[in-house]
Amino acid sequence: MNGQNWHQKYKAIINRPLRKRLQQSYAQNVKPAVIPVIIQFKQKINAVQLHALQTHLGAYTFPIKWRIPLLNCVASKITVNCLRRMCSWKGIRKIYLDGIKKTSLYIATPSIGSTAIKRQKGLAGKGINIAIIDTGVFPHPDLTRPVNRIVAFKDWVNRRKRTYDDNGHGTHIAGDAAGNGWMSKGKYRGPAPAAGIVGVKVLDREGSGYDSTIIKGIEWCITNRKRLRLRILSMSFGGSVNSSCVDDPLCQAVEKAVRAGLTVVIAAGNNGPRRNTIESPGNNPSAITVGAVDDRRSIAQADDRIAWYSSRGPTLGGRTKPDLVAPGETIISLRAPGSKLDRELSHLRVGKGYFTLSGTSISTPIVSGAAAQLLQSNPALSPIQVKTILKKNAFSLRLGANTEGSGEINMRFLGLRSKRGR
Repeated sequence: MNGQNWHQKYKAIINRPLRKRLQQSYAQNVKPAVIPVIIQFKQKINAVQLHALQTHLGAYTFPIKWRIPLLNCVASKITVNCLRRMCSWKGIRKIYLDGIKKTSLYIATPSIGSTAIKRQKGLAGKGINIAIIDTGVFPHPDLTRPVNRIVAFKDWVNRRKRTYDDNGHGTHIAGDAAGNGWMSKGKYRGPAPAAGIVGVKVLDREGSGYDSTIIKGIEWCITNRKRLRLRILSMSFGGSVNSSCVDDPLCQAVEKAVRAGLTVVIAAGNNGPRRNTIESPGNNPSAITVGAVDDRRSIAQADDRIAWYSSRGPTLGGRTKPDLVAPGETIISLRAPGSKLDRELSHLRVGKGYFTLSGTSISTPIVSGAAAQLLQSNPALSPIQVKTILKKNAFSLRLGANTEGSGEINMRFLGLRSKRGR
C-alpha cells in the first residue's frame, strides 16, 4: 500500500471526515504540518493508557489540549506520521477529525403563544436554567435586572472568570430565550423571561470553535447540571456533516447530555433550501432540531413562511429533520456593546440595548425558552417527553416533514383559549 493510501487500511479507526482531510491534502500535494484530532481510547483514560500510547509512538508526540472523560477521549494536534503510527496501536478505538463549528423579539415571542401563556398561567421559565453554549454572555440589564439571572459562567476559550461576549452572538441568543425587556419596558422579551442563564463560552471572537472545546462545554454542563439546576442546553451553531451521527464525537456528546436528563435544542443550519443540509450536531436524533420561519411581523401563525435559508432534511442517515421551526427572521434581541457583531453590524442596532439578527441560530433559543415554560409547568418531564409534547402541539404550515418538521412551535396548548393572534 503506497504512502498516499495508507489511511484506507485504517478505515475502521479513522473517521470519514479525517480520511477526507487526508485525501484532500494528498490530492493537493500539501502535507499538513499538524491535524487537530480527537483520540478515543478503548479503555478508561488514565496515566497508564497515555504512557502506553506514548511508548508506542516513540519520538512522535501528541500534546493534550483537552481530556474528555465523557467520551473517553483526548484532543490533540498531531503530524500525519504520528497519526499513521497511532493507528497501529491496539488501545485506540477511533480517531476523529476535530472539526470546527460556526454560529449560523416583540413579534416572535407573542406569535408562538408564549406571551399569553405567561400572562394567563404565570409560566415564564421560573426555576428552569438554560445553558447558552455559544460565544459568551454580556451582562445585559435584560438578564441582570431587577435580579441577576446569569447564574453561572464558564469560559473554555480564554479562561476568563467574569461574564463577557466578544462576538455578541451568544448575548443575542440569551435574550431570544430569556430576555425580560427591562430596557425596553417589556417590548423585547423572550419566551422565558424568568429563566436562569448559564453562559458557556465555547466559540471565539469570530464565532467559531473546535468540536473538542464544545464537547468540553457539554461535559461541564452534564457534570454540573444538578448544582446549577440545568434543564436545557441551547446550541445555535453547526458544521457540515460528513459522517453518520455515531461517527461524530459531538453527536455522541449530545446523546450523553440527553441521557443525563438535559433537553438539547440545536439549530438546523442556514444552508437551505436544498435537501440534506441539516448540520452537525443538529443531526442528532435525540435533540430538538430547529429550523426558521419568517413570521412576517404578525402575531398570527397562519401567514408564517419557512425561511428560504432554513436547512432541510433528511439527515445523512435518512432521518427526518428538523423537528420544529420557529421565528428566526429579523429578530430583535440583546446587544453586547463593543462586540464584533455590534461593531460590524452597527446599522442593525435598535435603540441603545438591542440589535437585529436572523437565522436558525435565532429560532433555536426561542424553542429553548418555550421548553423552559413547559418544564416550569411540569418539571418531571424527560427530554424525550418535552420533545414529543412540543412536536405534538406544533402549528402545521402544511409543508413537508423535512422542511418544517412537525410544524411551528406553538405554546397555546398550555392553556390559552382565546382566539389565535390576540
